[in-house]
Amino acid sequence: MKQLLKRLPAIAAAIILLQTLFFKFSAAPESVFIFSSLGMEPWGRIGSGVAELLAAVLLLIPRTSWMGACLAIGIMAGALLSHLFILGIEIMDDGGTLFFLALIVLFCSIVVLIQERNRWLHFLPRSAMKGER
Repeated sequence: MKQLLKRLPAIAAAIILLQTLFFKFSAAPESVFIFSSLGMEPWGRIGSGVAELLAAVLLLIPRTSWMGACLAIGIMAGALLSHLFILGIEIMDDGGTLFFLALIVLFCSIVVLIQERNRWLHFLPRSAMKGER
């Protein structure tokens, strides 16, 4: 049970990412509107869908969850910045649902990255870990 609770942020982020894939890959009006507004339709929509699929799969595998978290953080940072500076928080009367789902994925991914720091910290140069310059 303790292990399941620890994995909950990764699972939650992956479920949200996987749930939105249907809308991206089926060219749902909301997705087409978003990526048209960004000047990235259809390649941005399809490309972000593929990246989100990869992030979700990596999040679900315990050994690679930190990689999925890094990828998801990057994707969600782009999504949130797009909402804040171009699209607005509410898209096609969704009440801000997409914005808040992106915030949840970002938060869950940060938690995963913190939980799995022992798996990725050794990738940093030794000088960065000791605070040397």
